[in-house]
Amino acid sequence: DRVVDLVPQRAPHHWQRGIALYYAGRYQDGVAQFESHQTVNGTDVENAVWHFICAVRTKNGSVQKAREKMYPFAGDRRVPLREVHDLFKGTGSEQKVLAAANEDKSDKLRHRNHLCYAHLYLGLYYEAVGKDEKARRHMRMAAVDYKMDHYMGRVAQIHHSLRSTQKKDVPQKNTAAD
Repeated sequence: DRVVDLVPQRAPHHWQRGIALYYAGRYQDGVAQFESHQTVNGTDVENAVWHFICAVRTKNGSVQKAREKMYPFAGDRRVPLREVHDLFKGTGSEQKVLAAANEDKSDKLRHRNHLCYAHLYLGLYYEAVGKDEKARRHMRMAAVDYKMDHYMGRVAQIHHSLRSTQKKDVPQKNTAAD
């Protein structure tokens, strides 16, 4: 927040801040951060997803409203992010995300990375729609089974650690969606 206050013209570039705002429970601020980031990086599916999960948790937020405001797919070529986008938009499935992540097994590290991303975003999706057990299972796979040492791999690890140490599940809204 301080950096954004000091150099406001750079605020749109701080997508990591948006992720931190989600974990801090500042969902409306997260929505604003990801809307701002969209102006400088309009092809990033991850931006659309984090915007979605923040929007679901805002006051009067819902899966349906978040889907209505979801950024269109704009050509992100990273595997399996097209299928992740479809899932959050309501036109995809867990099976399609996993199939895309498993399509190319020729490079073990790249394959593991694809599975880390697939399970991270499946975990976040299921958390957003209120399916806590599925969310925990997928996040554990992203954080442990397909652990990666990069920013989003670390996000999966932190998310898994936070959720597995909480006495109670994160409060869920009635989202009535899958």
